[in-house]
Amino acid sequence: MFPQPWIFLIATIFATSVFMSSLVESFPEADKVKSLPEQSPLVLWLNGESYLCVIFSSFNCLVASAGPDCTSVGVGAFTEHGPFVTNQGEAIEKNQYSWNKEANILYLESPAGVGFSYSLNLPFYKTLNNEVTARDSLVFLQRWFAKFPEYKNRDFYIMGESYGGHYSKVNFNIKGITIGNPLLDFDTDMNAVDEYYWSHGIITDYAYKIMTSLCNSSRVLREYFSGQISKDCVLLQLKKSQKFDECNLKYSEMYLNRKDVQKALHARLDYDPLNREIPTINVVGFFVKSVYTGDQDSVIPCMGTRRLVDRLAKTLGLKTTVPYSSWFVDKQVGGWTQVYGNHLTYATVRGASHGTPVTQGHMAPCLKLVPLP
Repeated sequence: MFPQPWIFLIATIFATSVFMSSLVESFPEADKVKSLPEQSPLVLWLNGESYLCVIFSSFNCLVASAGPDCTSVGVGAFTEHGPFVTNQGEAIEKNQYSWNKEANILYLESPAGVGFSYSLNLPFYKTLNNEVTARDSLVFLQRWFAKFPEYKNRDFYIMGESYGGHYSKVNFNIKGITIGNPLLDFDTDMNAVDEYYWSHGIITDYAYKIMTSLCNSSRVLREYFSGQISKDCVLLQLKKSQKFDECNLKYSEMYLNRKDVQKALHARLDYDPLNREIPTINVVGFFVKSVYTGDQDSVIPCMGTRRLVDRLAKTLGLKTTVPYSSWFVDKQVGGWTQVYGNHLTYATVRGASHGTPVTQGHMAPCLKLVPLP
């Protein structure tokens, strides 16, 4: 039995087969993973979990309302880069841009309460914080590697909306972290939204001046979530808005709420998209290897991300080894990249919005765990 308060963090591992519900019904143990393909490296994917997640805490959390959903299964596996994506919620089909062509991917639902994960101890949900989530996720990884010891010495990467917090204390062969469209610093990232709107001709010079001097995006979001809108922000008639195409997310929700699918996944509760939260972070460490962002991301614009990556490089004492330059996919410009100290890579993905794997899945080369170009 798992010790309290760590209970039932669910990880879904998609290997090379899809198990049908009829097989599960006839042979309940038949679909349990006994071994994994001989493929390297191993990647742990996290989709903006509540609070700070895993030992490497989550990325888009706390007070904003941007960033990917917190469920790694519903969004990461079935919408972004898993081996299968949902076909309008009715069935699944192969994802031609799946990242499992590059590595084994482990999708972790954390903390308990995210996606299909849950706790039998209801008071546990009131005690969730960064430390608890980090500890529980570390316990999960320790037990997972105990179950699959052959992967303990493989190159191990953390990907998603995450950062490195306690890596030096774990006995895994961690090589680095990759984070995408990240919320690194609330004020810098959110106020870059104002700059993005102005630079793309969405708002006038006058509106931009008013927003930056009177009520910028970080301020209006804080006031919105606190329920106390100031006179300045009311006068600007600003309001929280997330009008974007959620079709893919809705299809994943429809598929994951099918009873036969839940049976095959051993899920014990309905999938609820309202379990998502948006994490935030103010510390990243030397294990961060690459940061990518869509150049059309208006939720967390690339301008703010680039400033923060540059700040991180200076903090780590890394000098530019590859100047800001273009990278290519099929002889076409895929985006822009800059490499610091042959250690930290920043890359933009041309034409990608928030949720790069969904909007520009074929741009996978920029997301590989090697410096560009």
